[in-house]
Amino acid sequence: MTSDMTARMLRLLSLLQTRREWSGADLAERLAVTVRTVRRDIDRLRELGYPVDSARGHAGGYRLAPGTDLPPLLLDDDEAVAIAVALRTAAGGLAGIEETALRALAKLEQVLPRRLRGQVTALQTSLAGITWEARGPRADPALLATLAVACRDHEILTFGYTTRRGTTAARRAEPCHLVASGDLWYLLAHDTDRDDWRLFRLDRITDPTPTGRRVPPRPVPGDDPAAFVAQRISAAPTRYRAVATVHAPADHIRARTRGLATRLRPTDDHTCTVDASDDSLPRIAQTLACLDTDYTLDADPDVLDHLRSSAHRTLRAANDRQP
Repeated sequence: MTSDMTARMLRLLSLLQTRREWSGADLAERLAVTVRTVRRDIDRLRELGYPVDSARGHAGGYRLAPGTDLPPLLLDDDEAVAIAVALRTAAGGLAGIEETALRALAKLEQVLPRRLRGQVTALQTSLAGITWEARGPRADPALLATLAVACRDHEILTFGYTTRRGTTAARRAEPCHLVASGDLWYLLAHDTDRDDWRLFRLDRITDPTPTGRRVPPRPVPGDDPAAFVAQRISAAPTRYRAVATVHAPADHIRARTRGLATRLRPTDDHTCTVDASDDSLPRIAQTLACLDTDYTLDADPDVLDHLRSSAHRTLRAANDRQP
């Protein structure tokens, strides 16, 4: 096998891993060869153990499918299981995981033999860890993997979704990006029924089902998914209002307080506003407690009552410790 052929086959394998299905003509165009050459290279991949399925038709279609044996990825069974478990655990347990890790998980599980998938599932459900602090809802690794593949393939999904008011309804959407914010994961998708962009919290999504219908990639307004999601989160309605005018520059507060995103806005060179509004009174108190300078507060009466009660408890505890 010549070096040019080796490079072409590695490129072909990479293409098969980036999309669920390719036509012979598309692969030939990407590789700058004939469709007949593509067919021969596909046969060579099969001889090497890669499970490539083909569909009959005018142009033909190819996809990398699960096989009875793990293809020669320079991984043995134990290594493949270890990597899959690590990626699943990271995807479900760490906020801020890189998108490349989700793509790697989608590629690996696409070709993982069935016998190894059972081992991965068994390990995932058996492992436990100690959590030293309260954390928000965690994303299900299997759900993350399903949504990552749908985002990659631009495939419309249907799923059940529970709103913040507790009502559940069927949704149909074009998944575009997965975005982590603090302890929560969000799916940024275009809702086909409402013809608008929507954010879906992953812990509220149930029964995601691929429809088999793929659509062209849809550009996100502003071309920055993270910024778009941050703006939508900050503009979402909350139960309690609390806006602090802080006597410090915005950069000073931003460097000392994480997770404020678009809730922090400069007023002038010496002051800024922090929108600490939230559905949780303790979270509002926590956000305000992180401000290390003086501020004035415009807040709902329930917020002020909670802050006074918390301050009185803290003061009593401090006085009780005095000799």
